[in-house]
Amino acid sequence: MLRVVLAQPRGFCAGVERAIEIVERALKKYGPPIYVRHEIVHNRHVVEDLRTRGAVFVDELDEIPPGAMTVFSAHGVAKRVEEMAAERGLPVIDATCPLVAKVHNEGRRYARQDREIVLVGHAGHAEVEGTIGQVPAKVHLVQTVDDVPTLQVADPDKLAYITQTTLSVDDTRGIIAALKDRFPTIVGPDVRDICYATQNRQTAVRELAGLVDLILVVGSRNSSNSNRLREIGEELGKPAYLIDDAEALRAEWFEGIGSVGVTAGASAPELLVRGVVEGLRQFGDVEISTMSGVAEDVQFRLPLQLADV
Repeated sequence: MLRVVLAQPRGFCAGVERAIEIVERALKKYGPPIYVRHEIVHNRHVVEDLRTRGAVFVDELDEIPPGAMTVFSAHGVAKRVEEMAAERGLPVIDATCPLVAKVHNEGRRYARQDREIVLVGHAGHAEVEGTIGQVPAKVHLVQTVDDVPTLQVADPDKLAYITQTTLSVDDTRGIIAALKDRFPTIVGPDVRDICYATQNRQTAVRELAGLVDLILVVGSRNSSNSNRLREIGEELGKPAYLIDDAEALRAEWFEGIGSVGVTAGASAPELLVRGVVEGLRQFGDVEISTMSGVAEDVQFRLPLQLADV
């Protein structure tokens, strides 16, 4: 008997649900094709599903025909991208997660105070690139504690920090402590501004690691928060695998394993989790339970132009 424990919470967060619903409603209201700059969320299955329904995913705005309905992804975009869309006369629906937009607003507020900004995040991530492009100030990207001693700033007393939303309090704690140690007057947002979904899913996987022999994280390779869930499992001494879906399951992982924990990144649909659980049945009888955990009831408003669909 293989005991399977489902993490709680897991999977879609409110920002992801909102972004997907925006594309679905736009397709219904305006008809296909709807052009989406970058992947709407970092999940291959979600993107492919929307593509079959008429969404066209592009890397740059110049790939979008004049006048075509355009959606910005949940990760947010740089101010220059917004300006380019306006210059081309593209009608835009902004699916930026409200929590990402909040970080943009904080960065602009610090910029108005003539502060340089330290952004704690991952280089190359779509959200980080969008945030840097939204803040009209010098932005220093810091990825690890080791980056802090080499920071070169104009005025140590005019500094502020902001963070990528898909990092948790645990992810950023050490870096922020190092920043405060080197720059005692640095200011930054309250920890309550950290993305609730990231924190909740990481807390759940830490608890899950104490209950099972092995952890499966359902999510795509390019999903920052999904990768972090896998890393946490490994840090806590448990074999942990990031998988797209049930097809990625390997029999050798489960030799000598009595219990498996299953969780999912914030951009992975529950349908994939259910598929993985069904896939585990090929290795024997399965007994399923769900952790007690935080029940999320966060909902974000849709853009006004789609509220009536």
